[in-house]
Amino acid sequence: MPKAISTNDSNNLTTGFAVFGERSNRVGTVDELVHDGDTITVKAAGDFGIRLLGIDTPEVSFSLPGASFVKMTDERWTKFLTDPFDVQWGEIAALPPGLIAFLKTRIGPHVARDHFAHAEHARIAFGNEIKADQKIMGSGDKFRFFLVFGFEVMDAYGRFLCLINRDQPDRNKPTKRPNTYNLRLLEQGRAFPYFIWPNINPWDKPDSIMKAVFKPGTAALSMDKNGEIERARNAVRNARSKHLGLFDATRPMLLEPFELRMLSRRGGPSRYLIDLTKNDDVLIHPKNYWTVPHSEDRLWIPSIYVPLFAEQGWKKQASPTA
Repeated sequence: MPKAISTNDSNNLTTGFAVFGERSNRVGTVDELVHDGDTITVKAAGDFGIRLLGIDTPEVSFSLPGASFVKMTDERWTKFLTDPFDVQWGEIAALPPGLIAFLKTRIGPHVARDHFAHAEHARIAFGNEIKADQKIMGSGDKFRFFLVFGFEVMDAYGRFLCLINRDQPDRNKPTKRPNTYNLRLLEQGRAFPYFIWPNINPWDKPDSIMKAVFKPGTAALSMDKNGEIERARNAVRNARSKHLGLFDATRPMLLEPFELRMLSRRGGPSRYLIDLTKNDDVLIHPKNYWTVPHSEDRLWIPSIYVPLFAEQGWKKQASPTA
């Protein structure tokens, strides 16, 4: 089935398709579905994608420089990730020596193979969690998901951004409601945390985006009070300490998914970030993200929101010399 919502990369246009919605378990009539002059009830015509909020898992496939999407088992990925800085892959954005040195400790001939293996483990783990929930809920193919959204409902690829769980209105029936799939994958070490402001806690969303900007010197304190983020961070720390999944001592996933995408696109990091272990006033330059070693301690700030933080007194770090 085609996607109900999709994005055209050539013109940055997001489009979608819909059909008449339902009324009393049947397709509604025009008179029933047109509520007023600016409201109509419809259903998605096709599938729509969901991007799990706050996590990042290894890619099963991605676009190689100069090529379309290629599965990570393709030998070209092994060659590329052995040395993505080689001139044969085309020009890459200017990166400072510190970042290049950091990335070179995370590449090699084994990386593509490991990336695919961890991607498959994540895919299977996610699927198994859904299958287990289907069995518990006894709903078969009528199984329903519950979605909760942050400030941004959709990403640049037309996918909904959300926390997702099984739909269970009663928190204790038929069994105690489990954590979201987002958190379950972090607990199993199958995903990296990927906190991108302002979509950090849909359960506690201020009534304006300005109120979501925390003041300089309060980052660590603010996150300590943010239940959703703290649960996620603790889950990752626990997975790392137990060498689960991505943190397997014999086969760790060193190159994070966003780094693989960055190298393949031949670009550089574009989001500023805040170190969640500190209560300072520094917006760390995108090219210095590697100075915050653990992914659960990074809060990424998209460039369009940086002025909001600057207005509150946050100071942008100078660009490192490339």
